[in-house]
Amino acid sequence: MTSTARAAWLPGLLLTMALATVALVLGDLPFFRDTLHLGALLLVILLGMALASLLVLPDLVVPGVRLAQRPVLRWAVAGLGFRLSLGEVLQIGAAGLAVVTVSTIGSLVFGWWIARRLGVPEKLALLLGVGTAICGASAIVAADSVVQAEKRDTAVALGVITLFGTAGIILYPWIGRMLGLNDQLFGIWDGASLHETAQVVAAGFGMSEEAARVATVVKLARICLLAPVVFWLAWWLPRHHTAAGTAKVSAIPWFLLMFVVFAGVNSTGVIPEETLTLLRRADLWLLCVGMAGVGLQTGLGDLRAAGARPLVAGLLQWIVLAVMSLGLAMLTVGR
Repeated sequence: MTSTARAAWLPGLLLTMALATVALVLGDLPFFRDTLHLGALLLVILLGMALASLLVLPDLVVPGVRLAQRPVLRWAVAGLGFRLSLGEVLQIGAAGLAVVTVSTIGSLVFGWWIARRLGVPEKLALLLGVGTAICGASAIVAADSVVQAEKRDTAVALGVITLFGTAGIILYPWIGRMLGLNDQLFGIWDGASLHETAQVVAAGFGMSEEAARVATVVKLARICLLAPVVFWLAWWLPRHHTAAGTAKVSAIPWFLLMFVVFAGVNSTGVIPEETLTLLRRADLWLLCVGMAGVGLQTGLGDLRAAGARPLVAGLLQWIVLAVMSLGLAMLTVGR
């Protein structure tokens, strides 16, 4: 990478790193950790969204913020493999996979149907449906490669996903404790229904580290449904007189492969516990850097301009997905 390229993304990356460090420090304080139950991941996205809503970020920081939001965050998600062993993956079993598949497909169908009933524009409805049902911003970006929506539609979809996903970080642990869910059941519900991978992880840690591990595996299984859905959109849209582009999504996301590699290495037991502790702490910091990028790219202006209909459609789809996945998890896994 040239010095000019480094200079382009350095200011924004330094900003996200600073926010991540502040969030980690605050998240370790007893008041935030034990009293408010606010972890570093939630704190950093709230800090980022507050800055994006209150200030006009200079163009100087945009390249670095986008770098944090995409490759840095994906490497951080891959690094979650160091918290997991393949034996724990096997414990989730066919029941967890069934919950993910049935609830995702049901959520997609309902989301597209309710958006049409509410009069949400078609392309925005498609992006909202895929983003809520599968994996948030990553799904929206992948689906937009074939949907080819207006930039404002993409921004609105990303804003809705971030808004409700951030609310989920707060609500899920509270609901889980209120319902008395165990770590495995909560993890399956969290991974099968919350929007972004980082939001899933943050909500999981709000419950317990074990819940976060289960939720991560379930979420990554859900991400595997992204490629079939996007390729189906590429086939379906031209046949309904809607312009579509070429599907630009890998059959298997690269960070999923790296997650499996890291989990495999962790499963061997060759990494000393002290080293694992350092790796996990570093990965949490990287997650915070990435989530700072997400927060800084999400202001409230786009949501206000879009009106209530996309918000209502996104909220109803999320509620249906959450209720469906929790009910299926309780039936197949039990408390």
